[in-house]
Amino acid sequence: MYGLMIALGVLAAVELGRKRWRARGGDPDDVYVVAFWAVPAGLIGARIYHVATDWRSYEGRWLDALKIWQGGLGIPGGVALGVAVGLWAAHRRGWRLSVGIDALVPGIPLAQAIGRLGNWWNQELFGKPTSLPWGVQIDVQHRPLDYIAYSVFQPTFLYEMLWNLGLCGLLLYVDKKRVMRPGNILPLYVGLYFAGRLWIEALRIDPASTIGPFRINIWMSIIGIGGAILVFIVRGVRRRESDSDDPYRDGHVWSPETTSETEPEKEASE
Repeated sequence: MYGLMIALGVLAAVELGRKRWRARGGDPDDVYVVAFWAVPAGLIGARIYHVATDWRSYEGRWLDALKIWQGGLGIPGGVALGVAVGLWAAHRRGWRLSVGIDALVPGIPLAQAIGRLGNWWNQELFGKPTSLPWGVQIDVQHRPLDYIAYSVFQPTFLYEMLWNLGLCGLLLYVDKKRVMRPGNILPLYVGLYFAGRLWIEALRIDPASTIGPFRINIWMSIIGIGGAILVFIVRGVRRRESDSDDPYRDGHVWSPETTSETEPEKEASE
């Protein structure tokens, strides 16, 4: 089920991206090409990040690190490698990258939100014990030893799912208003995603590697927020007159007629 949720999330993100890229004058099938490279890279990056930051869980059973369907994806690694490879693929297709970023990035939190349903199915990534009415029941075999006596926990995967859905909606709204520079949707996503991850991570009780008093993902959230702010400082926030909305670097705009074969004209018969 975890793998199914990941697949559904990817499909939703790709279809949203195709719709938005076409609305900008781009060939929607280009998105399939970009996704062909970006999605596997994102999954590989996410798995590498997870294993690298939780390597003690795989000591003595390193082959389990390949079993991605059992859960265990680190979003920072997935976003970093997936976006990097996706930008490379988009550049090869002649995209204006800033315009492509604005078209595709809102699909990332949408995919993340759907994927979090897999954590509910696997009974993982939950938070501290709670008496709140929306707490989630966790089977005893999935509880940390220190919390074995508790049965209801904070559904942190649900919090992140709702946060990501709200973030997707906000990115779509901000992009529609056209007040930000093209490409700034990416640092906006990074900054706001990690802002949510910061407080959600503080609620989690699953085993995790730490640096000093904090979990690694808390440090990564702080770095992500700081990096997003730095990008805004360097690039500026508001749209400039010189910013282009052309989908391709050579200035052409796709239309269905440019890729469809024209039917031969029928000869008139007397």
